[in-house]
Amino acid sequence: QLVESGGGSVQPGGSLRLSCVISGSTINRYYMAWFRQAPGKEREGVVAIFTDGSTMYADSVKGRFTISKDNAENTLYLQMNTLEPEDTAVYYCAAGRSGFTYWGQGTQVTVS
Repeated sequence: QLVESGGGSVQPGGSLRLSCVISGSTINRYYMAWFRQAPGKEREGVVAIFTDGSTMYADSVKGRFTISKDNAENTLYLQMNTLEPEDTAVYYCAAGRSGFTYWGQGTQVTVS
Protein backbone atom coordinates (compact mmCIF):
# COMPACT_ATOMS: atom_id res chain seq x y z
CA GLN A 1 0.00 0.00 0.00
CA LEU A 2 1.22 3.46 -0.92
CA VAL A 3 0.02 6.55 0.93
CA GLU A 4 0.98 10.03 -0.22
CA SER A 5 0.93 13.19 1.83
CA GLY A 6 2.33 16.70 1.74
CA GLY A 7 0.22 18.29 -0.95
CA GLY A 8 -1.30 21.71 -0.55
CA SER A 9 -1.62 25.20 -1.99
CA VAL A 10 1.37 27.45 -2.53
CA GLN A 11 2.20 30.60 -4.42
CA PRO A 12 4.40 30.51 -7.50
CA GLY A 13 8.02 30.18 -6.49
CA GLY A 14 7.13 28.27 -3.35
CA SER A 15 8.12 24.79 -2.25
CA LEU A 16 6.44 21.61 -1.10
CA ARG A 17 7.69 18.19 -0.12
CA LEU A 18 5.58 15.17 -0.90
CA SER A 19 5.94 11.89 0.97
CA CYS A 20 4.88 8.39 0.03
CA VAL A 21 4.94 5.73 2.72
CA ILE A 22 5.10 2.12 1.60
CA SER A 23 3.52 -0.48 3.84
CA GLY A 24 3.51 -4.23 3.52
CA SER A 25 6.82 -4.40 1.72
CA THR A 26 10.23 -2.79 1.56
CA ILE A 27 10.90 0.16 -0.67
CA ASN A 28 14.26 -1.07 -1.95
CA ARG A 29 12.60 -4.00 -3.73
CA TYR A 30 10.94 -1.70 -6.24
CA TYR A 31 11.61 1.05 -8.66
CA MET A 32 9.55 4.04 -7.69
CA ALA A 33 8.18 7.10 -9.40
CA TRP A 34 6.08 10.17 -9.07
CA PHE A 35 3.40 10.87 -11.64
CA ARG A 36 0.97 13.75 -11.91
CA GLN A 37 -2.30 14.47 -13.60
CA ALA A 38 -3.54 17.98 -14.24
CA PRO A 39 -7.22 18.71 -14.93
CA GLY A 40 -8.13 17.74 -18.45
CA LYS A 41 -4.72 16.21 -19.14
CA GLU A 42 -3.29 12.73 -19.22
CA ARG A 43 -1.20 11.38 -16.36
CA GLU A 44 2.48 12.07 -16.93
CA GLY A 45 5.66 10.83 -15.37
CA VAL A 46 7.54 13.36 -13.27
CA VAL A 47 10.52 11.43 -12.00
CA ALA A 48 11.59 7.84 -11.38
CA ILE A 49 14.19 6.30 -9.09
CA PHE A 50 15.49 2.84 -9.76
CA THR A 51 16.80 0.19 -7.41
CA ASP A 52 20.39 1.18 -8.16
CA GLY A 53 19.61 4.76 -7.14
CA SER A 54 19.69 6.21 -10.62
CA THR A 55 17.02 8.74 -11.47
CA MET A 56 15.17 10.03 -14.51
CA TYR A 57 13.43 13.40 -14.53
CA ALA A 58 10.95 14.93 -16.90
CA ASP A 59 12.47 17.95 -18.63
CA SER A 60 9.80 20.20 -17.18
CA VAL A 61 10.97 19.60 -13.60
CA LYS A 62 14.72 19.19 -13.99
CA GLY A 63 16.59 21.44 -11.60
CA ARG A 64 13.45 22.16 -9.56
CA PHE A 65 12.30 18.78 -8.24
CA THR A 66 14.34 16.18 -6.38
CA ILE A 67 13.36 12.59 -5.68
CA SER A 68 14.80 10.71 -2.75
CA LYS A 69 13.99 7.75 -0.58
CA ASP A 70 14.63 6.65 2.95
CA ASN A 71 14.96 2.89 3.04
CA ALA A 72 14.83 2.76 6.82
CA GLU A 73 11.57 4.70 6.87
CA ASN A 74 10.20 2.97 3.76
CA THR A 75 9.36 6.40 2.40
CA LEU A 76 9.71 8.08 -0.97
CA TYR A 77 10.00 11.86 -1.18
CA LEU A 78 9.58 14.52 -3.80
CA GLN A 79 11.05 17.91 -2.97
CA MET A 80 9.49 20.50 -5.24
CA ASN A 81 11.04 23.95 -5.43
CA THR A 82 10.33 27.00 -7.55
CA LEU A 83 6.81 25.77 -8.17
CA GLU A 84 4.94 27.10 -11.18
CA PRO A 85 1.19 27.23 -11.89
CA GLU A 86 1.82 24.55 -14.52
CA ASP A 87 2.80 22.17 -11.71
CA THR A 88 -0.78 22.16 -10.43
CA ALA A 89 -1.97 18.55 -10.49
CA VAL A 90 -2.78 15.51 -8.44
CA TYR A 91 0.52 13.79 -7.67
CA TYR A 92 0.74 10.02 -7.38
CA CYS A 93 3.51 7.76 -6.24
CA ALA A 94 3.91 4.40 -7.92
CA ALA A 95 6.00 1.30 -7.42
CA GLY A 96 6.79 -1.79 -9.41
CA ARG A 97 9.21 -4.39 -10.59
CA SER A 98 7.91 -4.81 -14.11
CA GLY A 99 5.73 -1.84 -14.82
CA PHE A 100 4.16 0.30 -12.13
CA THR A 101 1.87 -2.12 -10.36
CA TYR A 102 1.14 -0.24 -7.17
CA TRP A 103 -0.30 3.25 -6.92
CA GLY A 104 -1.16 5.66 -4.17
CA GLN A 105 -4.41 7.58 -3.95
CA GLY A 106 -2.86 10.89 -4.94
CA THR A 107 -2.30 14.22 -3.26
CA GLN A 108 -3.37 17.59 -4.66
CA VAL A 109 -0.80 20.28 -5.39
CA THR A 110 -2.12 23.71 -6.34
CA VAL A 111 0.16 26.57 -7.35
CA SER A 112 -1.56 29.94 -7.70
